[in-house]
Amino acid sequence: MTDTGVRLQPKKKGLTRRQRRSLSRAVQYAVFAAAVIAFAVAADWGRLKNQFAQGSIAKQMFPEVITLALKNTVLYTLSGFVVGLVLGMVIALMRLSSVGPYRWVAGVYIEIFRGLPALLIFIFVGVAVPLAFPGTEIPGGTYGKVAIALGLVSAAYMAETIRAGIQAVPKGQMEAARSLGFSPARAMVSIIVPQAFRIILPPLTNELVLLFKDSSLVLFLGVTLEERELSKYGRDLASTTANSTPILVAGLCYLLVTIPLGYVVRRMESRSQEAIR
Repeated sequence: MTDTGVRLQPKKKGLTRRQRRSLSRAVQYAVFAAAVIAFAVAADWGRLKNQFAQGSIAKQMFPEVITLALKNTVLYTLSGFVVGLVLGMVIALMRLSSVGPYRWVAGVYIEIFRGLPALLIFIFVGVAVPLAFPGTEIPGGTYGKVAIALGLVSAAYMAETIRAGIQAVPKGQMEAARSLGFSPARAMVSIIVPQAFRIILPPLTNELVLLFKDSSLVLFLGVTLEERELSKYGRDLASTTANSTPILVAGLCYLLVTIPLGYVVRRMESRSQEAIR
């Protein structure tokens, strides 16, 4: 009772913010667990095993799936990455140039090759180039074609990444280099670019992962048995054996490379954030 004779009602206690958050998390976990259980119960694991997990077929793929298919996939990826990195550096510097035509050419290149699907680039390199230049051969055969196709695609993305990295370097670095007698070109090569690459190393590594998967498009160039990469190798064996186990094994080989690379990217990103702090 108060002095005025009015009885105060006790306040109803609701859930605290922490309790509501815990309850929401518990509901989400319960829904996820229910979905997993429903999937596990509804799936026909016997048919999946017969179609995707035949141990005898998987054993037949080794060691060729590693020594041939995975090796070719890695070679295609690295060659495309090198071409893309060199071309991307040139395009990035053109984009930052004070000369107008350089900037326009770089901008048009980036917009076109970022807008086109990688498949069309592979078809262009494999079909249009030989038609446009009869009698000419791209050095390196299939490896050269893949390097150019992947390089053209990745260069557009790498150019923008490199440009952003260069612009992220404080302008005082260039001014300090010029005050020490460096020419603009020497300062860019010796001072700015090395610092920019420390910044853009994580996204460049992520681009390497994307190229590793895009190398599966090499089948549209027409490859020999010795030039097959993982996807083509798994697809051919799946057709021969009338079973999808080779495709599953090829997918696991992709993960054998992409998962460690993804971990490396995350580690580099965390280190970069710690360095900024």
